[in-house]
Amino acid sequence: MVKLKKDIFRVAGKKLNSRLIVGTGKYKNFSETAKAVKASGADMVTVAVRRVNIFDKKKPLLTDYLNPKKIIYLPNTAGCFNSDEALRTLRLAREMGGWKLVKLEVLGDKKTLYPNMIETIKSTKTLVKEGFNVMVYCTDDPLLAKKLEDNGASAIMPLASPIGSGLGIQNKLNISLIIKQSKVPVIVDAGIGTASDATIAMELGCDGVLINSAISNSKKPILMAKAFKDAVISGRNSYLAGRMNKNNLAIPSSTNKGII
Repeated sequence: MVKLKKDIFRVAGKKLNSRLIVGTGKYKNFSETAKAVKASGADMVTVAVRRVNIFDKKKPLLTDYLNPKKIIYLPNTAGCFNSDEALRTLRLAREMGGWKLVKLEVLGDKKTLYPNMIETIKSTKTLVKEGFNVMVYCTDDPLLAKKLEDNGASAIMPLASPIGSGLGIQNKLNISLIIKQSKVPVIVDAGIGTASDATIAMELGCDGVLINSAISNSKKPILMAKAFKDAVISGRNSYLAGRMNKNNLAIPSSTNKGII
């Protein structure tokens, strides 16, 4: 029997068993959120500090359904359109919940929700100086991704396509270039539509995939969460196995040697 090496996934010093990270927004209620997260097998969930209740005890709390001692909370800055908003949001998260591992996203406009990379790089520099471990949502531009890494980003999170679009990976080349140059984890974030998209991301060599809308907006979120769990595992195994070479012409499955 072939003994496989342990395939360990670490982000900012944290060891994760699953390479699938899931969001906690857009579900019908926190109960459905918890069931989907469990089905996904994820060790880490993103929490939009400005949108998901984790502080106000007078209202239903996400923490009552997902124990932050058993699953890693990743506060994010969804809905922030400038550096000041993003910094204020994450400082609040650290003050209220003690979180230092965070996801930064600074959006450029409401139509595309593309990252404002100037504000994103600026915010990354500040947060790193303040002791945060920053996972950064960014464009699929290899040069800007390298800039983020050089400024201390703990993980690079290029979009596959616009947030919530479900279009899947639109630029495999750029994602591949980012993977090859990066010494920190590369996690595809935004635009994934279905399980096969996640498999493709993992086969390209991504360290992980972050999914929210594709699960929460599906007809059966819990079943879709399970589908993504399996897809990420299959894609990672396929990447580690090493695909066959591509050829423009047919090659017989059996050799000609020993033909009768």
